[in-house]
Amino acid sequence: MKEKVWRRLKESRRRGRLHFTLIDPNKASAGDASRIARAAIDAGSDAILVGGSLGVYEPELGRIVDSLRVGDVPVILFPGNINGLTPKADALLFMYLMNTEDVYYATWVQFQAAPIILEMGLEVIPTAYVIVGHGGAAGYVGMARPVPYDKPELAAAHALAGAMMGARIVYLEAGSGAPRPVPVEAVRYSRILLDRLGWDGLLVVGGGVRDPVAASRLASAGADVLVTGTLVEEDPGSLPGIIRGFKGI
Repeated sequence: MKEKVWRRLKESRRRGRLHFTLIDPNKASAGDASRIARAAIDAGSDAILVGGSLGVYEPELGRIVDSLRVGDVPVILFPGNINGLTPKADALLFMYLMNTEDVYYATWVQFQAAPIILEMGLEVIPTAYVIVGHGGAAGYVGMARPVPYDKPELAAAHALAGAMMGARIVYLEAGSGAPRPVPVEAVRYSRILLDRLGWDGLLVVGGGVRDPVAASRLASAGADVLVTGTLVEEDPGSLPGIIRGFKGI
C-alpha cells in the first residue's frame, strides 16, 4: 500500500506542528473551495481535508478535489460515509468511530468501502476518530456517545485503544461549529498515554477553535495537528493567526 502522503506528513511533523484545513463539499462550490484552499495554503496550512456528514456525492466531490490543486499540499478525504470517496484525492483517512453506538460506523461501512478504496488506488491512513463534547453533525450522524467535556480520562482511554488497534492518526473531534474545543486536559492525558505506549502516530484535534490562544493551548497540551473547518468558511481572515498560534511562529 502506498505511503507517500503519510511519510510526507511525518517528515513535516519533525519540523514542527501541522495544520489541516477542512472543506465540506456540501457547503462550497468548486470555485469557493479553490479560493479557500489557496488562502489556507498561503496562511500555512499543510494539507486540505475534504469531507462532510451530509450531501457529499460524485461527481461533484471529484470536481471539488480537482479544484483544490492550487498548491503543493496533499488533498486527503475525510469521509463521513461510503459516498465520500473519489479516486482523485491523494489519500484517505480510513476511520473507525471509536465511541459510536452503531456497528455500521465501527466496522460495517469499513468492510463495504475497503474493496472500493483498493480499486481506486487511494493511500489509506488508519484513523481512530473520537467524538468529544458537542460532537456536531459528525456525532449526530455517526450515532456517537460523545465523551463529556469534564471526563478527559475517557477521551484518553479511547485514544489509547485506537492506537493499540493500529491507528496512525488519533483524531479528537469536538464537531463542526462546536461551542468549545476539545478540552486541553483531554489532549494532555491522551498525549501522556500515547507516549507511554511508544506510539509513533499523529494526535489530531479539531472543532471549536476560534482564536490563537485556544490553538496555542492545544499545541502545548501535545496535539500534533490542528484541523480548522467552520471558521475558514465564516471568517477566513482569522486563519493565519490561528495557524501561527498553533505552530508557535
